[in-house]
Amino acid sequence: MRAGGPVKAAATAAATTGTAEADMGDGGGLRSAFAGLTTRGRSFLAAGVAAAVCSYVLGQSDLLRVGLLLAVLPLVCVGVLHRTRHRVAGSRRLSPARVPAAAEARVQLRIDNVSRLPTGLLMLQDRVPYVLGPRPRFVLDRVEAGGRREVSYRVRSDLRGRYPLGPLQLRLTDPFGMCELTRAFSTYDTLTVVPRVEALPPVRLAGEAAGYGDGRLRSVALAGEDDVIPREYRHGDDLRRVHWRSTARYGELMVRREEQPQRAHCTVLLDTRGIAFQGAGPDSAFEWAVSAAASTSVHLLERGFSVRLLTDTGDSVPGPDGMGGYAGSSHDSADAAGLVLDTLAVVDHSEGEGLSPAYDTLRGGGEGLLVAFFGDLDEEQAALAGRMRQRSGAAVAFLLDSPSWARDVRGGDAAELEDRLRVLREAGWTALPVPPGASLAELWRQADQQRARSSGPAKQGGTTAGGWS
Repeated sequence: MRAGGPVKAAATAAATTGTAEADMGDGGGLRSAFAGLTTRGRSFLAAGVAAAVCSYVLGQSDLLRVGLLLAVLPLVCVGVLHRTRHRVAGSRRLSPARVPAAAEARVQLRIDNVSRLPTGLLMLQDRVPYVLGPRPRFVLDRVEAGGRREVSYRVRSDLRGRYPLGPLQLRLTDPFGMCELTRAFSTYDTLTVVPRVEALPPVRLAGEAAGYGDGRLRSVALAGEDDVIPREYRHGDDLRRVHWRSTARYGELMVRREEQPQRAHCTVLLDTRGIAFQGAGPDSAFEWAVSAAASTSVHLLERGFSVRLLTDTGDSVPGPDGMGGYAGSSHDSADAAGLVLDTLAVVDHSEGEGLSPAYDTLRGGGEGLLVAFFGDLDEEQAALAGRMRQRSGAAVAFLLDSPSWARDVRGGDAAELEDRLRVLREAGWTALPVPPGASLAELWRQADQQRARSSGPAKQGGTTAGGWS
């Protein structure tokens, strides 16, 4: 990419850093150098020409000397900048590259003079989208040969999304301010603004196992002594689990693989229909739903669930576990959470009018815990959402009262909202209304209490596929 002059070399831009080298010399030609004349330089040149013409008309030789001085000064400055080759390397470091909405990220710029000549006055400017704040500009004093200058600025956005930073621009000027040469580097970085994540309490639904594996599924490898699936002995294994018949067969110590914990699965359903939400902006109902879906996904990933993110369009975030979800564990939960947040950072309203695509996806394989965040539901869509419960071990729905959010008042059509909640609860959902400004953590506790009341006392030793964690 070229902008205003040649770029000598560009290094590969990473997620958080970018480097490039620009030549501030004569690569653009005399025409581009004259185009860099400032208002001061053009004024001096025009005044010099006018003085020369007046000296000829009036016959004043002293005025001619003044005119020549005024006209030659900007021309000399152009020639000096045109012939002087300043090779400058620039780099950008973004820390962090992924921030929640309304949080700040720090951008550090570094300029290295890699030529043998000192530079003049440098004006540094970085291009940023207007939603991140004003365009940062810096004035750097003379940079000695082999010298370095570092500056930094901060960016902040209340709106989630992916925003490009760069390219970095340099303006070199002469000591008199007659001419400026502008060059741009080729690299840029991307700042990802993700939804805000709220910490959720580790609640547990009634009926969830209170013992092994925090309620995760478990299974016996195969029933019977003859059908056991052995594995190699590992340091620390109980010697009572040694399977002597397999040991004799394989010639090495083998143990019984009696129980294999299985990962609990969860589907987080996000309603993105444009007709289901009213209002816009960081405090709108839709942004609350996106933030709540992010908080739920991160919470469950941190507790070892395999999380699939599903929208009303039927599109789900794929994952490495073959089940259409991101697998969370002590090793990869942070990476998986980052991928989910990156997906939610750019999610937008869909043009769909119904939840049928999501229902078809769940019908094809939706076992496990189902957590849904719905916008406005009419009678037909509420009935369809109720049928989504059939394939889930447990289902929790958060129904937003979007008209109330748009008017920023509590209430809305209370009777219609209660009717939709009743339909979902009769279908087996744990359904809660979401008023404006509601706290997801508090709703999370209320969902656990409602589930406990509807299920009765927990059965010790039982297991469920869709327990909370």
